Amino acid sequence: MSRIGKKPVSVPKGVTITVAENNTLVVKGPKGELKQPIDRDIKVEVKNDEVLFERPTDQIRHRALHGLYRAIAANMVRGVTEGYKRELELIGVGFKASNQGNLLDLALGFSHNIVFEIPKELKVVTAQEKGENPKIILEGSDKQLIGQIAAKIRSLRKPEPYKGKGVRYVGEQVRKKAGKAAGK
Repeated sequence: MSRIGKKPVSVPKGVTITVAENNTLVVKGPKGELKQPIDRDIKVEVKNDEVLFERPTDQIRHRALHGLYRAIAANMVRGVTEGYKRELELIGVGFKASNQGNLLDLALGFSHNIVFEIPKELKVVTAQEKGENPKIILEGSDKQLIGQIAAKIRSLRKPEPYKGKGVRYVGEQVRKKAGKAAGK
């Protein structure tokens, strides 16, 4: 049995969970509403402020989906109550970030600035303190969407292994390589 799939998802006060037609899980809370289609083989029960997931057989596919949908539901509940936050930092001379609404303007050492549109479900903030690297802060209730957008921003200029320049997550460790050895 899936240890993750067997655990019930507790529903805090202020959050409503319903299973709509065609097996779609709908979670509403103070920070928004999220929807997730669930595979037709997985049964979802909402009772006594808990959500339970059951699988029909012990096939590998059913076992994998059992834990997956339970984890997704737990992330949705946390997203509509607390929300998620992802921070990126720009490391490099002349690297800058600014935003106007949900348009992110990035200067990453290319000939032109990159204008990146953030989905309306997310909130973006840019910060630049003196003596620190510019930061991009993404906030929202959908964990998957925040991770995808953060990865897309990071892919615009990945950290390179020699100087470490590029866009990286706050706290990310980049293994640096030794440069070319000096001539003898």
